Parts: sequence; structure tokens; C-alpha cells
Amino acid sequence: RSSPTNNNHAHTHSCCCASSRVCSNHTTTTTTTLEYELSNFAKLTTRITTKSAAEGAALAEQRDIATDTGSTPDLPQAAGLPLSSRHHWNQLQRSLHALHHDQQQLRAYSSSSYSNNSNNDNNVADMSVNKQTNLEKYAPRDRLGLWGTGDNEVVGSISGFDRLLDKRFSKGLAFTHEERQQLGIHGLLPYAVRDEREQVTHCRTLLDRLEQSLDKYMYLVSLSERNERLFYKVLASDIAHMMPLVYTPTVGLACQRYSLIYMKQKGMFISIKDKGHVYDVLKNWPESDVRAIVVTDGERILGLGDLGANGMGIPVGKLALYTALAGIKPSQCLPITLDVGTNTESILEDPLYIGLREKRVTGPVYDEFIDEFMHACVRRFGQNCLIQFEDFANANAFRLLAQYRESFCTFNDDIQGTASVAVAGLLASLKIKKTKLRDNVLLFFGAGEAALGIANLCLMAMRNEGLSDEDAKARIWMVDSRGLIVRDRPKGGLTEHKLHFAQVHEPIDTLSEAVRKVRPNVLIGAAAQGGAFNQEILELMGEINQTPIIFALSNPTVKAECTAEEAYTHTKGRCIFASGSPFEPVTYNGQKFYPGQGNNSYIFPGVALGVLCAGMLTIPEQVFLVAAERLAELVSKEDLNKGSLYPPLANIVKCSVAIAEAIVDYAYKNGLATIRPEPANKLSFIKAQMYDIDYPRSVPAVYKM
Repeated sequence: RSSPTNNNHAHTHSCCCASSRVCSNHTTTTTTTLEYELSNFAKLTTRITTKSAAEGAALAEQRDIATDTGSTPDLPQAAGLPLSSRHHWNQLQRSLHALHHDQQQLRAYSSSSYSNNSNNDNNVADMSVNKQTNLEKYAPRDRLGLWGTGDNEVVGSISGFDRLLDKRFSKGLAFTHEERQQLGIHGLLPYAVRDEREQVTHCRTLLDRLEQSLDKYMYLVSLSERNERLFYKVLASDIAHMMPLVYTPTVGLACQRYSLIYMKQKGMFISIKDKGHVYDVLKNWPESDVRAIVVTDGERILGLGDLGANGMGIPVGKLALYTALAGIKPSQCLPITLDVGTNTESILEDPLYIGLREKRVTGPVYDEFIDEFMHACVRRFGQNCLIQFEDFANANAFRLLAQYRESFCTFNDDIQGTASVAVAGLLASLKIKKTKLRDNVLLFFGAGEAALGIANLCLMAMRNEGLSDEDAKARIWMVDSRGLIVRDRPKGGLTEHKLHFAQVHEPIDTLSEAVRKVRPNVLIGAAAQGGAFNQEILELMGEINQTPIIFALSNPTVKAECTAEEAYTHTKGRCIFASGSPFEPVTYNGQKFYPGQGNNSYIFPGVALGVLCAGMLTIPEQVFLVAAERLAELVSKEDLNKGSLYPPLANIVKCSVAIAEAIVDYAYKNGLATIRPEPANKLSFIKAQMYDIDYPRSVPAVYKM
């Protein structure tokens, strides 16, 4: 049903349904709201109406409403009316059913509306595609993609003890004396009152007293459970120093000892024993407004192998960076480990192991479990809930991504995030060499998730530069554990994904021989074999190229194919180097180099923020090329001159926001955004939805009456 305040919204496409929410005489339309509001029925305070495209059905519906409400069929200003009648309940159910049934048609239609400005009255995209709205005069959104009136906090429902003890509200010694008295917590804290700066200084002092990185990790985790905002303030105080403590490389050690250091529940553990009841388990999570899920089955944690339930450190760490680097609210993030067992005997024999003590489940039972999980997430949290796959084994990672990417809002960071940050580094390095990607020959050491993901994105980039598929593939070579990947290789081991890049060439068994024969300009390591780029190979790269490009992307640090010092030394300071783990600056021949860390953290937080702000229902591969190109643009000449292919980590939050802005823009241009209307100032729109690490008021503001 159309709103008289927006006559251009009067028509809807015959295969879509839309929900309309009126806020301050402004109407927003989204196809993702219905699922959310049905699952949170009690919170719904505005009327959702739909209009059938069929004229007869529309008239019948109007008669139904007139009969049900005793009013005229046209209800122009429905804001604030409770959804309580049977008619409204049935109407909402019909709308949700139509949304599920026609979602694919709607996306296809919306996409086509960008390429031609049809005057067809049924064109739903005309409502907002060509009309941008300035959102700055409206209140910020309290939920990503939905209009709200502030935040979800009901002040009267939170006691003084809650504000003192709940990590979401606690301010520690930052509570003023007045607040302590008003909240009834006076005397429960020492007399001293500290401001935020003093609290951060105190935390940093305690952190610096700890010598082992794992001890620092445990302290930060403990802080996050006591005072959430202070935890993120500490991270923001020196993000370059803190990131290695909350994620790679420290998180690798934390995962190896997760059962030993496990102290308090974080995230959800869903085991294969819950098969058939996954939705019921998800309902136990205390937050219903979940926007981002990072999930692992623990089979391939970093380069450490099958760690089972101990792999929970990865999704916990990833989502901490979602908030720290992209401002996605902690309450909207959910880390999940799918515990299907482990094949690592030492873990099964560990008396402290917290997971399922069984061999890993595989085959149809595993697939059914994953499928149930995916559908349960959408049922519980909505179609636009982002589900990031993390550290699944190679075979499952590719298969699951292919199976779900077209119908779920999902991506795999090991494949696509790694690819994006690597391609960004390549594009930045080519600014130094003043060449195009298509002018270079690439040799990959490793043919797993990361290497194949990078290769596929390089293929897409080369096609965008004008090469044919065949010519682009001819520039991409790969070496795995059985040698150079060539067609009809006697040693076999060619999976479907590897065959995509198999060359017509004689078999080559070793990496050094492959470097001699292929003569690459770019050498990329993603095999998690520490020291694989030895002196011989690095010197060969220096002989073949005036400025060789060498990426040692495996992590943690002990798995890196070479160190920064080895790369610069054995190429006589002429190489362009990047790594997956951090390395200290290197001085060679009087020149100081600052090696760039090709950390996925440059990519996945910004991608997630952009996807959520646009309300994307799927994430096409092009999104990761958009992110890579935007990140490469952010690398300054100063960064390049000192040998770094990425912006300083101190600027990583700005990078995330810039990438999110590029993705939101891409989503609207290509009909992938479901949040309506399209914001005129996308940057302001994105920033308005980000988590605020400053302490909010603990007591309501007082005003005169």
C-alpha cells in the first residue's frame, strides 16, 4: 500500500513485497525488515503493509482492511499503531512468505533497473534508486539497516548493579561520585575517580608488566569481559601494537592452549550432537539482533591444523577486530564453533580438552549439519545476517562457499579476504614498478584456500585490464606439494580447483626449478612451510628481476616462507616485500625498509561494515576486487618509498571505513543494496552506525518541565 507522502512509492513489482516504516515524516523501504520484525514481534511498533501487484488482489485486500478496521482502505499515516489484529498478523505472514519466494526475482529486477530507466509502473526500484535522501537530519540508526529512535537500552530496566558488573555498561572507576550515589553503588568502588585516559594508561601499564604474549592475550580477554568499552579503548590507543596480541600471531598460540586457558564462556559451541536442534540452540544466545557471525569447525586453524573446539579463539578474535577496526557493535557479533570432533590424537587425549572427544564427522552427516546451521541462522537472525566462514579445511571451504554464496550473505575470509589483501598489495607494488598486473608472471607456492583465492582474484583483475581468460591464466603458475601444477601430471593430486590453473608444461618437482623455468616477476608463498623461500630461491628472483615482488603470506610467523631480513638481504635490497605476519624494520646497505603486513584485517572488517550498511543479501566476488582496489588507492607515496605496500596499521580504521564506503556505493550501483532510501552522504551514513567506544551517560539527563 502506498504512502501519500511519497506518490512515487505507489507501485510495487508483482514479484516483491516491501515493508514501510515511517519515522519523522520520512519513509524507508527494505526487503530485509520483515524477517527481523517477525522474529521480534513484540518489538514491532509500526504497521507493515504490502500491496499485491494484481489489481483484483489489491482491491480484495483493501476490502479486507476496511472490514477489519472499520475504516477506509487508505491508511496514510500508520506510524505508531500496534500490530495486534489478526488481519495484521496474517498480513505479516503473507509478506514474509512472499519475501522468501520472490527474493531472487527481486534482486534480479532491482539490478536491471540500474541499467535502464523504465517508466513501467511496476518498477519497485524507482522508489529510491534515483532519489538519494539526506539522512543527516534524522537520528542515527540503532540497528544496522533499520530506523530507530536511539539505542536499545531501556534505562529503567538496568539497575545500578548491572551498570557496575555488566561489561556492556561498566565504567569501572570512571563512575563519578554523583553517579555512584544515584545508582546505589556508592561504597562498592574505591574513592578515586579516573577519566578514560587514566584508565587506558593504567591498563597499558599492567599489560607492559607481562612478558609473555599469551599472558597479555589473557589479560585483554579478561578486560573485555569486565569493561567492554575500556577494552576497545585500549586497542584503539595503539592498534598496531595491540592487533598482534588479540589476533595473529598470538591467537595461534592461544588456540593451541585454549582448553588450558579457558576461563569464561565466549560465543557459542554447537556440537554434532545438536544436529536436528541447531535452531533451538541458537535461541539460547541472549541477543536477538545479531548481524555478523564468524563460524569455524576448527579443522584448519591458521597453519596449525585440526584443533577442534580449541579453534574458538579465531572467531572470537575476528569479531573483536570487527568492532575495533570497523565499529560493528559487539552485541551484534556472534562467534560460533561447530564442534564435529577432531582427528588430532594429542587433543583427544588431553584431559583438559573442552570439546567433543570423538573423531571428526564427515560426509553426508556433516553436510546436513552445516546446512541446518545455515538455515537456522537465517531463521533466527534474518536473511541479511552476515555469516563468515573461517578456517575450514580446503575441500570443505571451497565447496561450502560455492554452495551458499548465491543464496546467503556469506564469504570465506581465508579464500576471499586473503585474496583481496594480497591483490591490494600487488596493485600497490605495481605503482613502484609502473606496470600493470597483466604485464607480470605470478608463481604461487601453495595451492590451498589462500593461494587459489588470490589466483582467482588476480584472474578477475587481469580480465578487467583487458586480457582474455586464457591469456590471464597463462600468467598464473602454481606449485603444490607434488610440484608444478600441470595438466596430466604423473604424480596426480589435481583437484577441480587446481585444474583451473593447470598449465601445459613438462612436470617440475621443486620450487627452485620452477622459478628457473617459469621466471616469475612475482613470488607468492601461501603454503605454511616456514623457510621455503631459501637463499637460492631469493637470489634467483633477484637475478631474474631488477625489482622482484616477494610475498611470504603464511602465518603465524614461524610458518612464514621467509623473513623480511632474508628477503631484502638475498635480493640485495631490491625486492618489494610483504608478509602475512608482522616483521620489524630492516636496514640493508644503509637503507631502512618497513615491510608491509598483508593482514586480512585490512579487508574483512571493512567488507563486513559495507555489506551490513547496504543490507546486501549476497556478496559477489567483485566486492573483494573493489575492496582491494580501494585499499591500494589508500597507500601513499611515503608508504611506498619506505617499502610498505599497505597503509600504516595506525590508519586501519580509516581504511575500513573507506572500503565500506566503496562497497556501499558498489551495492547501490549494482542493485544489491536493500536499505532504502539510498543515503546521499554514504560516509556519514556509515559513521552514524558505528560503535561508540566513549562511555555513555549512566543516568538519564534531567530537564525542566
